[in-house]
Amino acid sequence: MIYKEASRPIPERVQDLLQRMTRKEKIGQLLQPMGWKVYRKEADGTVAMEDDFKKAVAEGGVGSLYGVLRADPWTEVTLETGLSPKQGAAATNAIQRYAIENSRLGIPILFGEECSHGHMAIGATVFPVPLTVGSTWNTGLYRQMCEAIAVETRSQGGAATYSPVLDVVRDPRWGRTEECFAEDPYLIGELAVEAVKGLQGERLDSDRTIAATLKHFAAYGSSEGGRNAAPVHMGMRELHEIDLLPFKKAVEAGACSVMTAYNEIDGVPCTSHTYLLNDLLREEWGFEGFVITDFGAIQMLVNGHNTAENGEEAVAQSLKAGVDMEMSGYMFGRHMERALEQGWVTEADLDAAAGRILEMKFRLGLFERPYVDPEFADKVIGSEEHVELARKVAREGIVLLKNEGKTLPLNKETGKIAVIGPNAHHIYNQLGDYTSPQPREQIVTVLDGIRRAMGEADDRVLYAPGCRIKGDSEEGFEHALACADEADAVVLVIGGSSARDFGEGTIDLRTGASVVTNDPWNDMECGEGIDRSTLSLMGVQLKLVQEIHKKGKPVIVVYINGRPIAEPWIDEHAHAILEAWYPGQEGGSAIADILFGDVNPSGRLTVSIPKEVGQLPVYYHSKKTRGKRYLETDLEPQYPFGFGLSYTDFRYDNVRVVPERITVVGEAEVQVEITNTGERAGDEVVQLYVTDVSSSVTRPEISLKGFRKIHLEPGQTQTVTFPVNREHLQLIDARLQPVVEPGEFRLLVGRNSRDLTACVLQVENGGNES
Repeated sequence: MIYKEASRPIPERVQDLLQRMTRKEKIGQLLQPMGWKVYRKEADGTVAMEDDFKKAVAEGGVGSLYGVLRADPWTEVTLETGLSPKQGAAATNAIQRYAIENSRLGIPILFGEECSHGHMAIGATVFPVPLTVGSTWNTGLYRQMCEAIAVETRSQGGAATYSPVLDVVRDPRWGRTEECFAEDPYLIGELAVEAVKGLQGERLDSDRTIAATLKHFAAYGSSEGGRNAAPVHMGMRELHEIDLLPFKKAVEAGACSVMTAYNEIDGVPCTSHTYLLNDLLREEWGFEGFVITDFGAIQMLVNGHNTAENGEEAVAQSLKAGVDMEMSGYMFGRHMERALEQGWVTEADLDAAAGRILEMKFRLGLFERPYVDPEFADKVIGSEEHVELARKVAREGIVLLKNEGKTLPLNKETGKIAVIGPNAHHIYNQLGDYTSPQPREQIVTVLDGIRRAMGEADDRVLYAPGCRIKGDSEEGFEHALACADEADAVVLVIGGSSARDFGEGTIDLRTGASVVTNDPWNDMECGEGIDRSTLSLMGVQLKLVQEIHKKGKPVIVVYINGRPIAEPWIDEHAHAILEAWYPGQEGGSAIADILFGDVNPSGRLTVSIPKEVGQLPVYYHSKKTRGKRYLETDLEPQYPFGFGLSYTDFRYDNVRVVPERITVVGEAEVQVEITNTGERAGDEVVQLYVTDVSSSVTRPEISLKGFRKIHLEPGQTQTVTFPVNREHLQLIDARLQPVVEPGEFRLLVGRNSRDLTACVLQVENGGNES
């Protein structure tokens, strides 16, 4: 059997195996049923296979399983009913062994897991969400985070992850904004490349790497009104220049898998979009991996998009367009065989899809090494090294938005601090969506972090929740105001929540104590499927801030949330504002590090924050033709893309380009001198933007084309250089071709998208313009 010979080339092994497979066995490879449903946990922590799974294995095999180790309210897997890291590794071994030993050809299962900001399994490290990661502007650090996620996942048997999310944020009312890196395609693309490198490593067949899945393909973040899975109204040129750019870079970096988006683009659903999935992805870009749908996406072709009359037509549309695997397997499993019988699809179509999945299994080494080491899983998952890495990512992703009169950093040695707000001491509110159940001791809240910084036994830290995220109850105000009266400074931890109902009960607003109840309060106002019509704080949070402000104490607002918050009153009246997004399990430690000055804030915004929701859209890469101001307000954001303060100051000098003239195939270099003029060491994010003064198609006023995060000691000067070449100057023309047009380009360098110094580059015809 050639397919069992590891020394043979993978294409030969795939063809040999396909020739031996029955139609049912090939269809089985295209299915990805819900993994947590195929087994049950026994009293001793081992697992037993369910009868439905045994039947599926016997009838043709199961190609893949989704979320075998996923634990959350949707799966109904809890800390008590779920599996520890060691048990999880043993469980995937047991499932894999059953599938191999009880199927005709012994084809191993591909385990796909959710890992947006950490493996969504019990005990895994919970890193900050991608929006916080983007705010670090540190691609190398993100690569380290992806390496940690990969080893934690693979050590338990997971071989593929459904990340990174490469959607471009156009409307932050969208509930999945927290899962994205930025509103800018260049920055997303740079992070996408590091994600692929970090997750997949040098080789896939190791115990530390997994296959990356790029999602959601495509334009999912550009939906109508910021509503999840709503239609996308976009021309093909803009689609190529903005939303497809990060995907193209990640495919070029070697990404193994792509997930289709729920939405349609100009009337064509992405799940059956032949141009996207075949013509562009495979033929033009040379993608060699496999395509998987999002959960329930093929059903939407019948009920939702209504481009198919029945299941057979829906599976045919998606398979022939380029889909290889269906998450859930519901439609492919029920309708594929009949679609073949009716001639909607051919055996060649089926072979192509099954072959791509088998090829990935060979590349992952699953035929040679289908099992994992539970002891290794127990060692690496949630390790001290990974916990410290989570803290570092959170530190670098926290953005200082305001610091009036140098309110921050606070002094640990003097006075009392009141820590107030619904997000001050709620573990799930700081973790974001796609998070597993957490033991209390694994999460450091803001209250925990401040208490540890000032001394665990210190009675100078006062606490009151004040109110909930949602709801109009003010019963906690009295206790909160009393704490503020007694304190010398107030840290108000407010914002939003993507916490689903983990059954943790609720809190007593008067004391902050946990309360066991059969009617738990759900504060979720962000996350998948939770879109909003406004960006203001929910409930009575703003009123709480206003009442505390009347006390005349320094007020430091810490936002913990999954999308920008537009509250002009707070922007004007708070003495200091930190934006932490969802900072992960070490978020409280990282926030305390910033508050007390142990770490100098270096995060910078990757989404613009509007003054009010009526300004939307406010993404920085708008065009000159965007129209005039509104009657009530201008078009400028409250905090622009790239913005963030530091505890020190940086000066920019001698911005220049060398040479000042190049051909369309030439290269120049932008140089700038950065000096730390303050009294503290700090990190600065130096940003390069490009303006095409005149072009054949309209272009954004400015576009990010480079960035560097540098560390400078007080008084230190460093020259930062950026290359400028075809990649940075090209546009997508009316024929959808990338071209560099001769003319004048303004190259702008600065600390954010609204604070820039320009130099001029002239680009001339010459060289090989093709």
